Amino acid sequence: MSGGLGAQQDREKELEVLQFWKVRVESELDQVVAFWTKNSHDPEHGGFLTCLGHDGEVYDDLKYVWLQGRQVWMYCHLYRKFERFRQPELLDAAKAGGEFLLRCARVAPPEQKCAFTLTRDGRPVKVQRTIFSECFYTMAMDALWKVTGDTRYQREATEMMDQIVHWVREDPSGLGRPQLAGTPAAESMAVPMMLLSLVAQLGDEDEVLAGRYAELGDWCAQKILQHVQRDGRAVLENVSEDGQELPGCLGRHQNPGHALEAGWFLLQYASRKGDPELQAYVIEKFLLQPFNSGWDPNYGGLFYFQDADGLCPTQLEWNMKLWWPHCEAMIAFLMGYKDSGNPALLRLFKKVAKYAFLRFRDPKQGEWFGYLNREGQVALTIKGGPFKGCFHVPRCLAMCEEMLGTLVSNHALDPGASCALPVAPARCGTE
Repeated sequence: MSGGLGAQQDREKELEVLQFWKVRVESELDQVVAFWTKNSHDPEHGGFLTCLGHDGEVYDDLKYVWLQGRQVWMYCHLYRKFERFRQPELLDAAKAGGEFLLRCARVAPPEQKCAFTLTRDGRPVKVQRTIFSECFYTMAMDALWKVTGDTRYQREATEMMDQIVHWVREDPSGLGRPQLAGTPAAESMAVPMMLLSLVAQLGDEDEVLAGRYAELGDWCAQKILQHVQRDGRAVLENVSEDGQELPGCLGRHQNPGHALEAGWFLLQYASRKGDPELQAYVIEKFLLQPFNSGWDPNYGGLFYFQDADGLCPTQLEWNMKLWWPHCEAMIAFLMGYKDSGNPALLRLFKKVAKYAFLRFRDPKQGEWFGYLNREGQVALTIKGGPFKGCFHVPRCLAMCEEMLGTLVSNHALDPGASCALPVAPARCGTE
């Protein structure tokens, strides 16, 4: 009897936590979206101004292609998934952003390479020799296709996706990155992570594209899993082309937030594959392990960078606390709890969310600060810039609101039931 009563009390406490955070996250999402809709739209040229100060004032009118694509995707996601955001003004802003990208993103049409930075009216300023501008261009176009039905957007999305895959898996020369003699043959976790995210995006509610990119998703997942190194004790940001640890700082480099983000990408992949064994492995290696090593025991919050041997990282910002790793941690732990029913993951979600809402959130002007020092004090008062836009914070809040809503409903329907199907024990290898 006492065991049954205790279990019932535990479930009631979990429900209280879920209900509290559902209300709080929902309210915060409204305020964050209001900040961007009020301050970032460019009615003259289309697209978005993302270099915003603490009060929303524009301090630079350069436009960053990956942030343009992210904001288009974010607006489309909100429009599709939330009744209260199904507003014509939001969709019009997303379409204006998409049309700006169609007109201006590519440096030399019909070539596919996108600029990284544009002037306010869309003239190219800078190109990066990576795939990430193109990836968020693809996300934006696919999201617009899904909300408008305009086949122009679908065509753009699939053509750019195929170009990205060509660069990654066949011939990277189109990126303009010279192969110098001393450059290590390293593979960053960011590339297969990004592609796995695109596979999920394009395949969402589209069986044809889901089938088209299924093999690519499998390839991405295996590439990410290769970053579990040192007999499963570390997730390293860079490995060799054949999945081995690299020497020096490059090989020892760790990014706890990136590992957590990869974790929830892999949880989604495992869910699509119906693989509970993989789910358990991901929770152990990509959620619990990076958090346990990456959480600052003195001041709280996740370190930005770490060295796998405990040496001092060379990056000046290594011990800062940035907004996006905490957003990824919130998503990852809540998703892990939803998939496994393990209450320890809900407690970690609560721990990270409490830190983020206390330290990053700006209750006066809205949105979140992005950059804190180690002690958790605001280091930069900007709300947006070349790397922070209308994406990580609202994506986190939107995804958490959806998951919290599902979890609360499941508890209400059957308060005695587990949140998810049982998960198999974690496996030890990276096969």
